[in-house]
Amino acid sequence: MLEVSNLNVAYRESHVIHDVSLAVGERESVAIMGRNGMGKTTLLKTLIGLLPARSGQIRLGMVELGGLPSYERVERGLAFVPQGRMVFPQLTVEQNILSGAEHSGHRRVPEYLYQFFPVLQEMRSRRAGNLSGGQQQMLAIARALISDPKVLILDEPTEGIQPSIIKELARTLNLLRVQRGFAIVVSEQVLSFALELADRFLVIDRGRIVHDEVRAALDQDKVRSFLTV
Repeated sequence: MLEVSNLNVAYRESHVIHDVSLAVGERESVAIMGRNGMGKTTLLKTLIGLLPARSGQIRLGMVELGGLPSYERVERGLAFVPQGRMVFPQLTVEQNILSGAEHSGHRRVPEYLYQFFPVLQEMRSRRAGNLSGGQQQMLAIARALISDPKVLILDEPTEGIQPSIIKELARTLNLLRVQRGFAIVVSEQVLSFALELADRFLVIDRGRIVHDEVRAALDQDKVRSFLTV
């Protein structure tokens, strides 16, 4: 479904992503693991079009996304939840969700979003700035999902969230991707969350993919070695 080939990204003279290639299948969940500063966020921002690639290809199905602005990538099936969530604090929960519906035609919040995130229905008239960190993350995900994506991209979704919410979030995302038929690409440092969510694990180190393994064969100690300083 999503294929990335020989992707290179640079900030001015600093080469950040080096010849990265990866593929994500339909309804597959892929975790990109690595320490801070190894290129995870840069890679995801390049996939969604917030950063330009110096070279390489990004393809969703038969569509080449390279060079397209981020809103056109959303139209073609990508959705992005950035690190820090980035909800609109002065808008209500419902207004936040509907703000992501520009490319899907939804004029009301789809019932399934409230089914999977019942706390958002309870708080639909509350300002997003008054929600907890975990509730804001659920809101950011719901806002992305209203565009009916083929691939949901999540950047460090567990940051600042209580452990009990982290487990609930992983379960909910797994149910959603099966029911709604989308794939997931998630950058993460919390291995326990990634183990709950991901089918396959990629480790990025200094801008290069250095390890690629399915969950059933995963060497957890080896992955942890890449996550520790």
